[in-house]
This record gives sequence, structure tokens and C-alpha cells, in this order.
Amino acid sequence: MRAVAARVTRASVTVGGEVTGALEEPGLLVLLGIHADDDRVKAATMARKLHELRILRDEQSCATAGAPLLVVSQFTLYGDTRKGRRPSFVAAARPEVAEPLVDAVVQELRDRGASVATGRFGAMMAVESVNDGPFTVLVEV
Repeated sequence: MRAVAARVTRASVTVGGEVTGALEEPGLLVLLGIHADDDRVKAATMARKLHELRILRDEQSCATAGAPLLVVSQFTLYGDTRKGRRPSFVAAARPEVAEPLVDAVVQELRDRGASVATGRFGAMMAVESVNDGPFTVLVEV
């Protein structure tokens, strides 16, 4: 499981002209990729890492600051560009495997008390964000 976590002052996801998720205050925009071998244990670990990641201002985490997260499914994080000019996505989980694991990460975050907004799995999404810093890290489990 792989995530790109960006510290943002605000962010939103729009699908077909409708805002499906938004952060109107500082928090984390999380682009979440699911590998074909991932499972619910990794989903729980990823949720814990994201919630406790100390990259907000004053080295705080979403857990300590009560900051929200916007989680957007992003299978392209497993695009392999080592050969040729077209990325290969064979390492990314199939949608029927990936969607429940994205949902599991979101639910684990909510179970920890986090405020979580989301995109819409499998949809063409327009993601807007105002990065803070910018401060962006790759998180893998």
C-alpha cells in the first residue's frame, strides 16, 4: 500500500461538477494506491501511519491537531515506468480488491476519531489543493 500525503491548507474533489469531498481547513490530502497483494492488516497500518504522521505545523499529526484528511483512491501510484513509454499498472490491485481496502483505510481513520472526506472510487475526479509548505511525503506499508 502506498500513499502520497500532502499537507494542505484546503483541498477538494469534484466528480461530474459535484464536490464529493473537501477540506476547508488545514489537514492532509492523501492519494492512496492499493497493491495487488495488500490486505486489511496493511489498511489498518496505513490508517495509523497517516493519522499519526507528524507533518502538520509544529510537528503535529492529524491525531494531535484534530486535522481532517481527504482520501482519494489513486491506482496510478503503482504505475511502473521502468520500461517503454507507457506505464504498466499490473502491480495495482484490481478494482474489486482495491475498493474495499480504500474503504477500510477510511473506516480505520474514522474509528480513530479522524474527520475524513473522500473522492469517489473509480470516477474521473478533479482534485484541487493548496499545498502548505509544500510538504509532501510518500508513505508505504
